[in-house]
Amino acid sequence: MADGQPHLVSADAGFAERLSARLGAGAIGPLAPGYLEEPRGRWQGQGGVLVRPASAEEVAAVIRAAAEARVPVLPYGGGTGLVGGQIAPEGPAPVILSLERMTAIRSVTPEENVLVAEAGAILADVQAAAAGAGRLFPLSLASEGSARIGGLLATNAGGVNTLRYGNARALCLGLEAVLPDGSLWHGLTPLRKDNAGYDLRDLLIGSEGTLGVITAASLALHPRPAGEGTALLAVKSPAAALGLLALARDQLGDGISAFELMHRQGFDFLAETMPETRLPWPEPPEWSVLIEVGLPRGLDPAGALETLFEHALEAGLSDDGIVAQSEAQRAEFWAVRERIPEANRHIGAISSHDISVPLAAIPELIDRAGPALAKIGAFRLNCFGHVGDGNLHYNVFPVAGQGRADDAARRDDIKRCVHDLVHALGGSVSAEHGVGRLKVEDLERYADPAKLSAMRAIKAALDPMGIMNPGAVLRA
Repeated sequence: MADGQPHLVSADAGFAERLSARLGAGAIGPLAPGYLEEPRGRWQGQGGVLVRPASAEEVAAVIRAAAEARVPVLPYGGGTGLVGGQIAPEGPAPVILSLERMTAIRSVTPEENVLVAEAGAILADVQAAAAGAGRLFPLSLASEGSARIGGLLATNAGGVNTLRYGNARALCLGLEAVLPDGSLWHGLTPLRKDNAGYDLRDLLIGSEGTLGVITAASLALHPRPAGEGTALLAVKSPAAALGLLALARDQLGDGISAFELMHRQGFDFLAETMPETRLPWPEPPEWSVLIEVGLPRGLDPAGALETLFEHALEAGLSDDGIVAQSEAQRAEFWAVRERIPEANRHIGAISSHDISVPLAAIPELIDRAGPALAKIGAFRLNCFGHVGDGNLHYNVFPVAGQGRADDAARRDDIKRCVHDLVHALGGSVSAEHGVGRLKVEDLERYADPAKLSAMRAIKAALDPMGIMNPGAVLRA
C-alpha cells in the first residue's frame, strides 16, 4: 500500500477459524484449484481462504472481519471473467468471497416487470425464472450457464442483446450490497425514477468488486417478443454491414435484438478446430452479419427478414443470405456465432482485444489495423462482435504452423498498436469485459486524467483500508 495506509496481511488459518466461529458450519470451504484459475490462463491465484456466505448478513460479517484484520477480499462470482479480476496472483493471500450459496430468486413480479435475484444466481436460471413468468431477461452471453448475476453486474457485462436492451447497467433497477466497512446497503428498489442523492447503484455496477460486494439485485424484465427470426447475410465489407444496420433500423425499428459481424477467419477456425459444427455456407463469405429480430404479435419475423434481404440486395449491401426457417436452423446459426470464441481458444490468440469505437469509425479501424499489425509481423486476424453497439473483438493469432508462444515477445507491441488506434478513433480499450488486472496499465495510459483522479478519490473514500480486490481496476 502507499505510504500512510495500513499494510494488508494474508488470510491465514487463524483468521479462517475466527471467521468460521462467526459464520457457522459450511461457510469455510475447501479451496479447489478452480478458484485459483481463470479462462485464459494468464494468471494463477496464490491461495487464500475460501468463504461461502449464505446471506447478505454473513457477507457483511466477512467484510467487517476482513477490515478489522486488514485482510484483502477477492469477490468471486462464476469465474468467467476474461481480464483477471477474480484472481489474486500476488500480494497477501485474500479471502476469496464466493457467492455460490446465495442463488435464490427472491421474487418475480411480472406486472411490474421486476425480478429480484441474489448475486450467486446463474444467469441462465434468472432467464428461466423470467420466462416462467411470461417475461424476458434479455442479458445473454456465451457463459450464461455459469456466469452469476453479481459478477455480471460488477463488470457491467454486455452480450449480444445490448443493441436493443442495453448492457447489465441498463437492466438493473436497484442493488443490495455490502460496502468496504461492512455496512449493508438496502437498495433493492423496483423504482424507475429515484433521484434522491448520488446513485450508488451505478457506482457499484462496473466497479469489479473494488468498492463493495453486490449481494442481490432488482432486475428489469421485458415483454417476450411474440415472434423471433434469425438471418445470416453476406456483406461486402464492414462499411456495407453498417449500411445494412441502418437499413434494418429503418425497416424494423427497435425490433432488432442482435446484429453480429463475423469475418471469414472465424469460420475457418471453426472448420479447423471444431469440424462437427455445421457451417451455413460451403464457402463462407469474407464478411457476414447475423441478425436477430423480435417482433410483436401480427408481424412475421421471417417475412420481415426476407424483405430486408431483398432491399439489401437492391442497395448492393449483400449478395447472399439465409433466413432461418425453423428453430433448429436458428439454433445452428447462433451456434456458429457462439462457438467462435471457443475456436479462438483452441487456436490460441497472441493478443485479444475487447474494444469499441463509434459506429462510423468501424470500417476505418478494420482498414487501418491490419496494415499496422503487418509492420510488426505476420499474423492471422479474427475480427467479430456486436457491431450494432460498436463493440468488436479484434484478436490476433499466429500464422498456421506456429503457436502463440512463438510470438509472445510481440504481445505488448500488438496490444499497443491496436489500443493506440482505438484511442485515436475515440473508442474504448475495454468495451464489455472490464479492466480487471489485464488493463490496469491501459486505463492509466488512455483514461482522461480527471476521470482517473476521481476514481482514485472514490476508492480512497469508500475503501480507505484498500481491502476490496486490491490491484484490480486501479493499481494497488
